[in-house]
Amino acid sequence: MVQRAATTVEEYLDELPADRRETIEAVRQVILDNLPDGYEEGMSFGMIGYQVPLADFPVTYNGQPLGVVALANQKNYMTVYLMGVYGDDDERRWFEDAWRATGKRLDMGKSCVRFRHIEGVALDVLGEAVRRVPPDRVIAAHEAAHAGRRRKRR
Repeated sequence: MVQRAATTVEEYLDELPADRRETIEAVRQVILDNLPDGYEEGMSFGMIGYQVPLADFPVTYNGQPLGVVALANQKNYMTVYLMGVYGDDDERRWFEDAWRATGKRLDMGKSCVRFRHIEGVALDVLGEAVRRVPPDRVIAAHEAAHAGRRRKRR
């Protein structure tokens, strides 16, 4: 993954080449237009991230906000990470079927969808995937995954 020094979304966008910036901004707008209430946009792990603020849910396993979506410019492509699709087999099946039904090629890892141009992105499916994961679902999945675990003392 290409790491960026940007500390704000605006700095991140300013660092991008014009063609990449246009595509990232278009995908970002779809995310923002469909992002359920309760998430915030910011920089996370060198990418534009959308997460549950620590003020709303501070007890995470790594002290970082619970992320649901991230958007990144990589060396050879751009990527959107969809944790709601990654963490739920039914959501993943829905997403893959819906994307393929658009006729667009799906280049997907476990949580990432890779693309080179905006024409390759099924924007309506991406928007729906973002809309389908409210913060309470992310929090419940986090709590279920970490139930019964105690932090190790240092």
